[in-house]
Amino acid sequence: MKKKFKLGVIGAGFMSTAIVKGVIGAGQLNKEDIIVSDAFPAALDKMAENGVSVTSGNLELVNNSEYVLFAVKPQSLDEVLSSIAGACCNKFISIMAGVKKEKIKKVFEGALVARCMPNTPCAIGSGAIGLDLSDFDCDADKNFIKGLLEPLASVALVEEDKLNAVTGVSGSAPAYFYLFLKGVVEAGVKQGLSYEQAKTLATSTMIGAGKMVEANQDKTLDELINAVCSKGGTTIEAVKVYNESGLNDITLKAVDACVKRAFELENL
Repeated sequence: MKKKFKLGVIGAGFMSTAIVKGVIGAGQLNKEDIIVSDAFPAALDKMAENGVSVTSGNLELVNNSEYVLFAVKPQSLDEVLSSIAGACCNKFISIMAGVKKEKIKKVFEGALVARCMPNTPCAIGSGAIGLDLSDFDCDADKNFIKGLLEPLASVALVEEDKLNAVTGVSGSAPAYFYLFLKGVVEAGVKQGLSYEQAKTLATSTMIGAGKMVEANQDKTLDELINAVCSKGGTTIEAVKVYNESGLNDITLKAVDACVKRAFELENL
């Protein structure tokens, strides 16, 4: 039986709003194809500004949607699943960190579940997403789900057991880069620049460096580093300090800690 809505979204928060705006803006779906539920009327009012249907009833949403996207806090999932048990749907997408697909399948036997790990830059169409589509064999399903996410981000297909690594490498990584950027800005201020001058210069440089990596796929990261480090010049002196201080080892430890916590959350 054909459902009234192509996509139902449970949760009207930051990331689900980005997805709704992204797919509508990219023409992947029409406003009339989407319904969103949330327990908070203010969140629904805000979501309704995008022209989509809204409801406070999760059961109504699931019964009337071909695909259902879970975009709630992981600690709220048990309550949500309880509210939709017995509903008629078998295609689900989850953006919840630390929640295995099996938890959804226990309630919806035989369900197909796609699980992904987005990051906050998805909100401006510059994100990165690890996506597990292994439950789905149908190309139409795969293309639809990827089509929801591609307006927001670069999408890498991975198996579910690699999603915790994705959390460490891209899901949480904006915070790592902000932290490094903060340090460079503070160093600029120490050297006599104003805060705004240092922030503008450092931020533009970070964006440009990322674009350089994208534009030079034939070069390794070491080659790009060396291209900036003239022998006897200024950059190489800074790089020496980073190497002597163990920047790479610190990063490995930080990502390890992040991934370890992701595994802990999965097993709570």
